[in-house]
Amino acid sequence: MTLQEFEDFIASHDWRFAKSMPKNPHYYVVREHCRSDDEFVEAVKFMRTYGIPRKFFRQTYIYLDVDKWSYWTMGNSLEITKIINRAEIK
Repeated sequence: MTLQEFEDFIASHDWRFAKSMPKNPHYYVVREHCRSDDEFVEAVKFMRTYGIPRKFFRQTYIYLDVDKWSYWTMGNSLEITKIINRAEIK
């Protein structure tokens, strides 16, 4: 996946606000609601290849910053990763 393909992926999906975490405002997209499972997997691989590790409390996740958004998953294996998160960079 290229950066342009990743940008197309993020632009073509509906991101839901994570209401259950109001103190950590962010959005997410669910794998099963994506237009293609293969595209979801490629997006996660792209994020993990070009992202950088950052701590969130005690955990370290791989974050990819694109434009005004930071994207991450919870670090599970590709087979069980179900969600891509994003939060506005402040």
